[in-house]
Amino acid sequence: MRHDQHHHYATLTKLFHWVTAALILWQFAKFFDRINDGEHWVGEHIASFHITVGTVFVLLVIARILWAFTQLKHRPVNPQSSTVLSRLGHLALYALMLLMPLLGICFMVGNGYGLKLFDWQIVARGDEIPLLISLGSLHSPAAWVLLITILGHVGMAIKHTLSGDKKLIKSML
Repeated sequence: MRHDQHHHYATLTKLFHWVTAALILWQFAKFFDRINDGEHWVGEHIASFHITVGTVFVLLVIARILWAFTQLKHRPVNPQSSTVLSRLGHLALYALMLLMPLLGICFMVGNGYGLKLFDWQIVARGDEIPLLISLGSLHSPAAWVLLITILGHVGMAIKHTLSGDKKLIKSML
């Protein structure tokens, strides 16, 4: 398997990045569920898979984190994006991508709904668990923090590209 190189990311790294982006975009369709109680096409056909996609997403993020650790020596070096703020921004993205589905699972299990993945019952329905309900209540606020962090990530990628750093965007495309 090819590794990241100092001048570009490996195909697997790019695949993790763009599949993650697509799944996050899919997950944010859940915001439309709040419109007219989800009684519309998006609410009925896309947002209805929110829990399944979220469960798959947490597995993808774990695989992505493990892959990223194996690539630390090989990652492209970019002086503009190697700042403390850049590193903190990426750390926040990874932490939120891991935290979001875990908080969603806390919400589901804490409220006694259990957890299903593709009609396979992973956690049985049960009694309410107050601690998990409390943790799960942070799922929605954390989604807003994730959205703001993603917008910052995209904004900085655009800023670097517009300021003449064409290698940054090329390395991920």
